Amino acid sequence: MARRAQIKSRKITAEDVRKLVVPSDPQIDGNGERIAFVHKVADEPSTYCTEIWIASADGVTKSRRLTAGPRDRSPRWSPDGTSIAFVREAERGNPQIMLAAMRGMKLAAPKKLTKLLDGSIGNFRFSPNGDEIAFAYRQTLAERTAAAAKARTASGRSTPPLVIDDPWYRLDGDGVFGSARFRLHILNIRTRRIRELALGDTLGTFSFDWSPDGKTIAATVNRSPRALFEPWKMEIVIADVRTGKIKALDGLSDGPKSSVTWSPDGTMVAYAGRIGRTEMYATENLGLFVHDLRTKITRNLLRSSDFCLMSATLSDSVDTSFASWIQWMPGGDSLLMRIGWHGSGHIASASLGGNFIALHTPTGAEHLPCTLSRDGARIALIRSAPTEPPEVCVADITGREFPVRQVTRLNSALCDELDLALPEESWTKAKDGVAVHYWTMRPPKSARAGRKTPGVLEVHGGPHAQYGWAFFHEFQLLAAEGYTVVYGNPRGSKGYGRAFCQAIQGTWGGKDWMDVQAITRAMRSDRGIDNARIGIMGGSYGGFMTLWAVGHSSEYCGAISDRCVSNIVSHSGNSDLPDVPGIYWTGSAYSDPKHLWKSSPIASFSKARTPMLLIHSEGDLRCNIEQSEQVHAALAVQNVPVRFVKYPRETSHGMSRAGPPDLRMHRLGEILAWWKKIF
Repeated sequence: MARRAQIKSRKITAEDVRKLVVPSDPQIDGNGERIAFVHKVADEPSTYCTEIWIASADGVTKSRRLTAGPRDRSPRWSPDGTSIAFVREAERGNPQIMLAAMRGMKLAAPKKLTKLLDGSIGNFRFSPNGDEIAFAYRQTLAERTAAAAKARTASGRSTPPLVIDDPWYRLDGDGVFGSARFRLHILNIRTRRIRELALGDTLGTFSFDWSPDGKTIAATVNRSPRALFEPWKMEIVIADVRTGKIKALDGLSDGPKSSVTWSPDGTMVAYAGRIGRTEMYATENLGLFVHDLRTKITRNLLRSSDFCLMSATLSDSVDTSFASWIQWMPGGDSLLMRIGWHGSGHIASASLGGNFIALHTPTGAEHLPCTLSRDGARIALIRSAPTEPPEVCVADITGREFPVRQVTRLNSALCDELDLALPEESWTKAKDGVAVHYWTMRPPKSARAGRKTPGVLEVHGGPHAQYGWAFFHEFQLLAAEGYTVVYGNPRGSKGYGRAFCQAIQGTWGGKDWMDVQAITRAMRSDRGIDNARIGIMGGSYGGFMTLWAVGHSSEYCGAISDRCVSNIVSHSGNSDLPDVPGIYWTGSAYSDPKHLWKSSPIASFSKARTPMLLIHSEGDLRCNIEQSEQVHAALAVQNVPVRFVKYPRETSHGMSRAGPPDLRMHRLGEILAWWKKIF
């Protein structure tokens, strides 16, 4: 993916948020010739436009727009490749499934297949014969629809209270949905008739897949009345599409399960999961399981490796997902998957006949696979690298190495203008001898001019994710403004094996802080960094570590804590995902809270004297804004310089990467202004 050498005319700016195109969800047709994908770009100061575009898999024909948006998503090819279904949301909160015939690279006028009431559409799939579509749909509670709100305003009535009987009533980025749940529905394309296929799932977070003969659907469901607190009670059920009869698979161990997919011959199902009393988001590796329906034997194909199917590479310019990706090869003797390892995202494979896991894509980039052609010869994917924003690509399955070809040039014109920084990869050692991986992004020559620069250490969120070889607009912006940006993967990160990740379970601020200090020491010995001007920043868990650093050290000139966790005692009860005692943390907020308090940065804030910028969204349901409010109060009372920027309730935990363009630019402006003030 190397680009030709040329003179760049300008440095990247915060305003380039509005120019970056973010492609996602690339769907290759059965013949492997055309790829439909979602094209996302800012169209108004506070909104994005999402359209369905198409590209030729050979990359010869220029990609082009198929739909006009402004909120079209989730393209899906019919099995015969003659039409595309997609979701259109003409009015917010009222999505519908559309269908349009394809003639070569052109789309006929779309027709509406559904007349759904206000709600949300999740995943959907064509049946193997193309006659039906299975889709997840959640209808909005009647009193929370836009029409109900309009009627109340007209009549002068108050907003009614939300009555909660189930603890699962909200999710960051999804909002507050109360008792509403996603249900599985079957749409007959010819008659437009819709019927529910009752799975008994109590959370609505199921995955599903059609059997090859189209007679049944496999789904991962949790039917426990306390499913939110018992994620290990996930089952795989087989639902008869005609009769609605449900049968749970025998022989499966307790443990979370997701991403179920049928083998081509219908004799096996594969899924991502873990065994035992654990959660889906955990320090244990997420395995690739194959269950034989005939023998009832289940095997974990990753058991002899140290890879994990949930090892996301974080970025602010790619649609990052923590979901696993699994795909059977047409012969049914092996499976493809995505593996995150040492900062790269790889397409990998596992054979049913052996324990060997092969990585097929090169290091130094993030590869997000999506769909496989019918003959198993091509994979459609999104690829990005530190100096290359995301583009739609094709990987050719030709041998041990899969050549990756770029088929879109959505961001080429912008990149041709920009003087971007290429990071340097390094390793250092913590005091206990553990190797720690990190990258150094120096200002482009136009900004550096041969002088020592201030250093900014970025700590990633999660914590069970990784930084790495993906395009990161914020990092490039800081480098362009004359800062040396350093980012790495301390213990707790994914991509370095189970033991490395599990080292911080229940003990944040221990081994992870040791690794952050090791990276900081490396920064101080770096000849290009002014060791008297080093700052630290991070979001979510990275915000936690920023707070921990200033409560346990005075070596940073300034700090920025974004959407932080400061008090694990209070956080355990006010997050959208409440903590289950004894699983991740020892004790609980209401019984034996000393372990939670010990790992809470706010407990050490009597020593904090570092000037700090706090950033938080009032609509953050993952890390409640009160986490930053506690920090603000503690610093203000002690007369420590502090600035608090609150973003509105309409924004969420992911505001920095998916929030309104104008607010994302405002946030970046606040960050630049803070470091300018500090340094």
